[in-house]
Amino acid sequence: MTENEKLAELLFGDVKASAQDMEDRYPQRDLPAGAKVTRFAPSPTGFLHIGGLFAAMTAKLASDKSGGAFYIRIEDTDKKREIKDGVSELLKGLGSFGITSSEGVISYDCEKGIYGPYQQSKRRDIYQVFAKQLVSSGLAYPCFCTPDELSNLRAEQESAGVNKGYYGQYAKCRELSLQQIEKNLKAEKPYTLRLRSLGDESKKIVFEDLIKGRIEMPENIQDIVLLKADGIPTYHFAHVVDDHLMRSTLIVRGDEWISSVPVHIQLFGCCGFKVPKYAHIAPIMKEENGGKRKLSKRKDPEASVSYYLEKGYPKESVTEYLLTLANSNFEQWRTANLNEDIDKFPFNLKKMSASGALFDLNKLEDVSKNVISKFSADEVLFKVLSWARENDGELFSLLDENKDYAKSIFSIDRGGKKPRKDIAKWNEVKRYLEYFYDELYNESYELPENIGKNEAARIIKKYLEVYSHGGGKEEWFDKIKDICLPLGYTPNIKEYKESPHLFKGHVGDVSSVIRIAVTSRKNTPDLHAIMTLLGEDKVTGRLKKAIDYFKEEI
Repeated sequence: MTENEKLAELLFGDVKASAQDMEDRYPQRDLPAGAKVTRFAPSPTGFLHIGGLFAAMTAKLASDKSGGAFYIRIEDTDKKREIKDGVSELLKGLGSFGITSSEGVISYDCEKGIYGPYQQSKRRDIYQVFAKQLVSSGLAYPCFCTPDELSNLRAEQESAGVNKGYYGQYAKCRELSLQQIEKNLKAEKPYTLRLRSLGDESKKIVFEDLIKGRIEMPENIQDIVLLKADGIPTYHFAHVVDDHLMRSTLIVRGDEWISSVPVHIQLFGCCGFKVPKYAHIAPIMKEENGGKRKLSKRKDPEASVSYYLEKGYPKESVTEYLLTLANSNFEQWRTANLNEDIDKFPFNLKKMSASGALFDLNKLEDVSKNVISKFSADEVLFKVLSWARENDGELFSLLDENKDYAKSIFSIDRGGKKPRKDIAKWNEVKRYLEYFYDELYNESYELPENIGKNEAARIIKKYLEVYSHGGGKEEWFDKIKDICLPLGYTPNIKEYKESPHLFKGHVGDVSSVIRIAVTSRKNTPDLHAIMTLLGEDKVTGRLKKAIDYFKEEI
């Protein structure tokens, strides 16, 4: 038995499984050639960032388009920073916007798939197997340096003007003899396990990032920590072991991890693993004071996925908008395929921005209005009820009490070639439909500039003389036209434009006054449909109330 093998037994004598046992336990996936195996691997240490959702969507699309596999792994080794219900909140955020998987962590206490456990905190024994293998092959060693000693080391390096870190001559535990290590262990000195780097700072690693292109970086020379003093792996070590055994072929993650690629490629090599492909996503940016900055968790409420849930943006809208950030050709494709299922879009990693897309809430609003305008009334009602159940109890009760009535409201001006686009998110619905419910409605009469209060009262009073409930839209509009000339308005808008000095206004002005009296709005969907749905008693009552109001104001 070699010295390294003796050390491996000394440190990991209770580890009986071998690396080959792990290879047999987690076989290669049976997938077609070219299929990509991707994952999303968040840490339950805070809210789900919109950038995280973007990365998860990108990883899932890359997998789906290739006929591969996508799974969710939870990287929960940092228990000190883990928040209560962190896993559940992450999964809720992902699922609410369509990022789900049949493999990996499905809920807080449930996971599916043969490559688990999919929570790193449950994979300790697996990491120990490969840690033992690295020690046995001379590629890892225990480090007994205390925090104070490491701090003094950094100070020494700063004074000498050299690169900081644990490497070469500064790796003080690198050459400890087996006897020295045994002595330290008997003294119960805490230790970390470090990689014995074989890197050469004069050499380069080169890899092809599927988003950034060709990247060249110096080799890693640092003896990085693999296992912390409590035996828990660092991200670097866990990532390499997990992605190999779970058979990931493409790692999609934020470009803040590019600096770690030399470490990871080196670790894959030391462990005898094939290096997967990488796709590093640029951060989502925000415009500010003429410049750009990263969307900030601290400064920007829209950085959190919960913001979109609370406001009530449909998942379809958020997905559609994120695709405009992901691929510059998406908008062109959407214009040419207005009603095509979004899954038909030929997403391509290589068309992603290498420098970072600019996030624009106003554009999201426009995208969402388009998306919602294409929903059926049934879909809108279902989605609004689902949102209101958690976010607006009053709205939920009103809609749920009479679903047929609510559906009729959402049916107005829905469908056809030019559907209205009044709603961008579900928290706008209460305002949108408030004049349909006495519980929400508050009269507010803001007239057009060319019509005074006395004139408005005359118009409404005249309309009441001809108003009757029922009948078609054409008959209804004819009655409005009929009262125009006696009031001094033309029923022909073109005629008014040609000779405005002959009339007070046109039929549009008359109908605007009626609209304001009935709904307190200058702009609404089809007024005939609204009045039909409100019913004769309610319409008549509102018209009379408006007359009284304008008389009082005169």
